[in-house]
Amino acid sequence: MRQPLPVGVIGVGHLGRHHARIYSTLASVTLVGISDTDVSRGRDLADEFKTVFYSNPADLLARVEAVSVAVPTSVHFPVVQACLNQNCHVLVEKPITSEASEGEHLVQLAKDKGMILHVGHVERFNPILEQVRPAIRRPSFIECHRLSPFQPRGTDVDVVRDLMIHDLDLILSLGLGGTIQIEARGLPIYTEHPDIANVRMVFESGCLVNLTASRISTGRLRKLRIYQRDCYISVDLGTKEGVINTCHVSESGVREIQSQKISGTDGDALTRELDCFVQAILGGAPANGVSGQEGVDALRMASHIMSLIHQSVMERPSSIH
Repeated sequence: MRQPLPVGVIGVGHLGRHHARIYSTLASVTLVGISDTDVSRGRDLADEFKTVFYSNPADLLARVEAVSVAVPTSVHFPVVQACLNQNCHVLVEKPITSEASEGEHLVQLAKDKGMILHVGHVERFNPILEQVRPAIRRPSFIECHRLSPFQPRGTDVDVVRDLMIHDLDLILSLGLGGTIQIEARGLPIYTEHPDIANVRMVFESGCLVNLTASRISTGRLRKLRIYQRDCYISVDLGTKEGVINTCHVSESGVREIQSQKISGTDGDALTRELDCFVQAILGGAPANGVSGQEGVDALRMASHIMSLIHQSVMERPSSIH
């Protein structure tokens, strides 16, 4: 029987601390240590999760086979590059990097080193989506709303790469083909970057997708609505509940709507994501995590959307007469 996989976490802020917490409970791994630039926080969490704090990430990398990287996006590239160069498998929080070209470099480096590189698009592991996917056949129209209150964390990037990128990854995973048209608008409200954005996309399959993301809302909303021939699917990604409404035509020609309530209760999404990462390393199932290349694809689309938003700002009249 294989010994538990030695793992670590670099960056134990809001998200990283949850990585450390979950690793400390997984039987398939040993949480060897954590590292963070905040020494006080790192030592406190090391005590809480009964592991070791390393002020120098290199000392941690010398003792593990895999790491979660949950540092600010602006330093994803150098940190993940250092991990891969030390022959460590990596799960890096989304977005994979600040620039798509950096992400491509990491994907190639992981391939050259024979290392697994996953990206933390945790929404893919939302258990409600497992209930929904079999019903998704040929969508004609998709709506995504992802709204949250303002918080300073994550504002080193725009709302597209901070929040909307989750939905971009989900949409890309549906196999709708390439995009033939994208329109985007966004505005900075509380930060220097766009804090609210709306995007309209048309895919080669003919599917029209509308996405709205905001980090300045008064409440939280994570809704996914999918419309296809004779079927409407509505999912609350936050509560993990939804409904599938299917239209059937009776023998007498009367249209009847059948509603099926669905619920995803099979575990926490982040736990499922980390377990998938570990099983991919160990060679077990499931090994269907979000690959580095998929992370780059989502980032590339997010970057294109941001370029359209910047273009729309430049074209907007400076005043109204």
